Amino acid sequence: MTSIVSLKGVSKRYVRGSERVEVLRHLDVDVRSGEFLALMGPSGSGKTTLLNLIGGVDRSDEGEVVVAGERIDSLDSRGLARWRSRHVGFVFQFYNLMPMLSAERNVELPLLLTPLNKSERRAHVRAALSLVGLGDRMAHTPAELSGGQQQRVAIARALVADPTLLVCDEPTGDLDRQMAEQILDLLQRVNREQGKTIVMVTHDPKAAERATRQLHLDKGRLVDVAAGEAA
Repeated sequence: MTSIVSLKGVSKRYVRGSERVEVLRHLDVDVRSGEFLALMGPSGSGKTTLLNLIGGVDRSDEGEVVVAGERIDSLDSRGLARWRSRHVGFVFQFYNLMPMLSAERNVELPLLLTPLNKSERRAHVRAALSLVGLGDRMAHTPAELSGGQQQRVAIARALVADPTLLVCDEPTGDLDRQMAEQILDLLQRVNREQGKTIVMVTHDPKAAERATRQLHLDKGRLVDVAAGEAA
């Protein structure tokens, strides 16, 4: 199976005052096409930074980042924005929906960057909302939806442009267990039935169990949990 994500020798650091913080240290990571990968680790381990590098939201300081066949660490800001719009769907912990817009209009937002006309956009939006079980909630605003329903709208928005992969940052972190299980059921179905590659950051071992593979980070390095040592 081919790799959809390939990171080689990737490092990322931030400067806080006079201190230089090494967040990721010479990481090598491959994600196969169609895989559902869970990234785990304590707070500050670098997992969200790694997710942001994969999604083209942040840039590495060293190393090579290839996603969907493109060396994205060498793209300029405009090229990276175009690449993200074609290849990545984002799902966040707190949904990031526009409160004044209906579910339909929230899901439509990524399509406004495409050449699709209004009727084509509407057909795509209906299909995405039907996929997540909200075909009858298109006119509802976020305030009229439960937390789980809002996250379903966010997943529909992430899927509507048919991206190469989904990157999910704690997608169940703001939900109770029952709603979290429903969202994880949906992500598993998207992975299995739609063949979408998913990379998910989570603190929740139960959520990570839904993935087809887990990677654990600690202090910017991959850790073999069984051995308790850095990879």
